[in-house]
Amino acid sequence: MDHAAVLALYDRDMREGARPDSPDAVMEREGGVVRQVSSAHGWNGVVWSALHEADADAAIAGQIARFGALGREFEWKLYGHDLPVDLGRRLRAAGFVPQPEETLMIAEVSDLDLDVGPPPGVRVVPVTDPAGVDLVAEVHRRAFGTDGSRMRHQLLARLSADPDSVAAVVALAGDTPVSAARMELVPGTRFAGLWGGGTVEGWRGRGIYRALVAHRARAAVERGYRYLQVDAMSASRPVLERLGFAPLTTTTPYLHTP
Repeated sequence: MDHAAVLALYDRDMREGARPDSPDAVMEREGGVVRQVSSAHGWNGVVWSALHEADADAAIAGQIARFGALGREFEWKLYGHDLPVDLGRRLRAAGFVPQPEETLMIAEVSDLDLDVGPPPGVRVVPVTDPAGVDLVAEVHRRAFGTDGSRMRHQLLARLSADPDSVAAVVALAGDTPVSAARMELVPGTRFAGLWGGGTVEGWRGRGIYRALVAHRARAAVERGYRYLQVDAMSASRPVLERLGFAPLTTTTPYLHTP
């Protein structure tokens, strides 16, 4: 895989050419910035920017004004190769708070070993209805220790309005949800995004996360996608590298609260 070429393709298709991730969201393009504006339940933020030292501060102020007028907290998703090189410092100076750094990892699906299943006693079940979404939200709460209501709202909206744009799964041990994840699909692009993978403490280290990655990868192949993309936390990166994913750059969410 040509890392530089794939990263350029990702920037073009998934960031500069980004599409709304929910029925109640719209993309806005202003100057050198592409942002998503959504409801209070959705994701609001900057997905792409092409800025220079001369215009970066004005662009940052413009985003603060736009989302501030809506009373929205928003995220500026900063990638390691974005310019200017001191954009992170400028965001912090404007009141943004950086969150833990993640690694953008991409794999060509044809290079992956997809012959991976869950451990004995665990089964993977597709999520297609509100009851399944509730299980995903429960895993999210138990695995990450955070409120899963926003994620629940977004997943329900997508399954209702455009079920072909998302594929969610939950791993059950008996009737107990122990892991969950989703895959977001953007028609007309070559990338399927893997998101929200989390496993409840006590069930980690048994290969469940790996099995959920393989399960979604098989679904991506069936739907004709060439690449899989993950924003990986440090705990997930070694598993993904063993599966065949390559790190291409870093990404850091910068949050701004009005």
